[in-house]
Amino acid sequence: MSTTMDAKVREAVGSSERPEPVGPLGSSLIFTHRALLKIKHVPEQLFDVTMFPILFTLMFTYIFGGAIAGSTGEYLEYLAPGILVQTVVMITMYTAMTINNDIKKGVFDRIRSLPVWRPSLMVGALLGDTLRYTMASVVILVVTMLIGYRPPGGLVGVVAAVLLLLVFCFSVSWIWTLLGMKLRSPESVMGVSMMVLFPLTFLSNVFVPIDTMPDWLQPAVENNPVSILVDAVRSLMVGDPHGGSIVTVLVISGVFVAVFGPLTMRAYSRRS
Repeated sequence: MSTTMDAKVREAVGSSERPEPVGPLGSSLIFTHRALLKIKHVPEQLFDVTMFPILFTLMFTYIFGGAIAGSTGEYLEYLAPGILVQTVVMITMYTAMTINNDIKKGVFDRIRSLPVWRPSLMVGALLGDTLRYTMASVVILVVTMLIGYRPPGGLVGVVAAVLLLLVFCFSVSWIWTLLGMKLRSPESVMGVSMMVLFPLTFLSNVFVPIDTMPDWLQPAVENNPVSILVDAVRSLMVGDPHGGSIVTVLVISGVFVAVFGPLTMRAYSRRS
């Protein structure tokens, strides 16, 4: 009897075709879908994508605009590209918090044990966050246009600016991913992220021109990656692209990925 059953089992197993293993692209897209499902089932996390940029845009335009530029309309022309960059760059820190939460809850280890391309978990999470950045960009553009902003560069300039911003933020997300794996709690991730992002975004040309700052501060602000990114985005949105700034942003983004990508994957492998 057992021999007959064994034969039937062998026949059943032998006759079935094993599915092809999922490749790097497929597994990355699966984890991207997982990241999007988390947004769907926890819509509260979209608060930072919607209310945060709206509040910042309205506050700086109507409270500080008249004092800085003489009129809110003139200041909005300067502020809109800068607030777009500032908002999306600030949102990148949530990548670290997502990874850290997955580690804390044990989800990270369960997913990491699956027979898939090892970097796909990281790549998928980062691609999912790219949608968050895109949504924040759209919100900022819609709000600024509703209150009077008209980008001189037109649709092409706006799309190019957003794409450049997404490339930069994707590269920065690798830094936060590494921090999310190294730090012990979401609270520590938030604290470190704020300590880094607030100086980078506020000590920049997001809100005021660099030449209005003290002489001793200007070199640091000019070489701030966020300032370089704002210059590039602003030039694209006004229809006068600055090739030097754009190339510099792409080089910085490439360096971030080249340096922090391997470091992140090394930290990921060490958790095995």
